Amino acid sequence: MAAIYQAVYRRASSLVCRLYSTYVRKMRYLNELKEDDSLCRQAQTSGTFYLFHNLSPFLQNVGKKYLVPQLSAAEMKRILEKFKETEQWIEKSVLIGCSDEHVPHFALDLGALEKSVIESELKGSFTDLRKALFVVDGKDSPLLASAQSLLRWHDSHQYCSKTGQPTQKNVAGSKRVCHASGIIYYPQMSPVVITLVSDGSRCLLARQPSFPQGMYTALSGFCDMGENVEETVRREVAEEVGLEVESLQYSASQHWPFPSSCLMIACHALVRAQQISMNSLELEEARWFGLEEIVEGLKREPRSSKRDDGSFLPWFPPKQAIAHQLICEWVKQRTSQPAYA
Repeated sequence: MAAIYQAVYRRASSLVCRLYSTYVRKMRYLNELKEDDSLCRQAQTSGTFYLFHNLSPFLQNVGKKYLVPQLSAAEMKRILEKFKETEQWIEKSVLIGCSDEHVPHFALDLGALEKSVIESELKGSFTDLRKALFVVDGKDSPLLASAQSLLRWHDSHQYCSKTGQPTQKNVAGSKRVCHASGIIYYPQMSPVVITLVSDGSRCLLARQPSFPQGMYTALSGFCDMGENVEETVRREVAEEVGLEVESLQYSASQHWPFPSSCLMIACHALVRAQQISMNSLELEEARWFGLEEIVEGLKREPRSSKRDDGSFLPWFPPKQAIAHQLICEWVKQRTSQPAYA
């Protein structure tokens, strides 16, 4: 009876969804996959798979481009058979999206299998995510970031924090359940503000010791418990560079997988023109940049920033990072020329 009800419900849902946009239909379909284990298990047989190995995504270098291959269920079966593994491995995958035609996309980490054999078989390589995000096509970067974050979350939440008992993921990977306590765990992101500070004619950029040489970016910091975005922006600017924010404006947001699945909330902040008082415990350097220096820095690539004397000219995060967007917006505000995207 339950099976009949589910079939009728899905058919009715399908008819209703035809009245909606492509986006709405996709979201409704993905929600069904998250809530219905049997439906999601069936979708795995017709879906495509993005492969990871110990959280590093699989890429293929074709000419001068890096591609993110999508493997069919049949190809996954062939790879697993080569390792004499069963198709139960597919159950370890997580749902990360679907196409407009409702072909579901899954991510699967094969870290327990021999990396070199997989790379040889599929003619590609598993690449560190920090590199992968900046060499693949722009549309693939967010998908790889969210996939790795979800895989990482499942890897670090295999036990209930209250009972210590193992947790069980649903088929889609949208939650984990501790059956001993009934507690349901959902993947979470940590909110982080990233703020471009300006005094009206200059913008402030900083660097930490861990940054690549020559790279400067906007100030950033995690939201403390109980803070709203405005409070976090004002506190971070005061803590890191000793300036008081007079006004701020929200720009945009971006999921960022480092250090561990963050929601980057980008803002512009205006301060009075005054000397920076840098917190050396958090920053290696912080300074004001004029418009001309920013425009030149946006044109500069990391490998071209080294001077003959060994020092480095300033360069800024690439266009895939929301800090790049903030800097470009500031340039556009200061001039009539378009932002360098």
